[in-house]
Amino acid sequence: MFTGIITDQGELRALEQHGDLRARIGCGYDTSTIDIGASIACDGVCLTAVALGPDWFEVEISAETVSKTNLDRWREGRRVNLERALKVGDELGGHIVSGHVDGVAEVIALGGEGDSARVSLRAPAPLARFIAPKGSVALNGTSLTVNEVEGREFGVNIIPHTQEVTTWGDISVGDAVNLEIDMMARYVARLREVG
Repeated sequence: MFTGIITDQGELRALEQHGDLRARIGCGYDTSTIDIGASIACDGVCLTAVALGPDWFEVEISAETVSKTNLDRWREGRRVNLERALKVGDELGGHIVSGHVDGVAEVIALGGEGDSARVSLRAPAPLARFIAPKGSVALNGTSLTVNEVEGREFGVNIIPHTQEVTTWGDISVGDAVNLEIDMMARYVARLREVG
């Protein structure tokens, strides 16, 4: 489990395709505190550390994960949002995030609102019903509050601090972002279906 509060920006140092995709990610974490097998959210995708170096970790990514996320767009040099798994007793500053990406949303407009960036996105049709005004979403692993929803389109604001400590300062129209809908919204919808 994660919170959607990004704790580091990693850099993709190497990508190799050998059956599964293997990625080496440079990071600012003290890797001596990471265990092999630990879960690390990379742009919101829960991945398993399979190798460690002094300032990097490696993950293996299945074809299924690549097909459901924006990881097919990963290239060496790209920065990625990182978050280590939540520990019992940690502060839950965002919302409960599983790292199981539901789909990919597209950035359709950018604007300013005060010092914040206003980002409009288009969700995949099957996921749009789970997104509600003032609800939570995780976008590239970042816990954000939804401002408004109209059909498949929804908007969020990115404050200056978030732009600085995440990859949101580099976002462009047309970018694909990993979307994880709020876990509670998913369960409420399922209860309505069966109940």
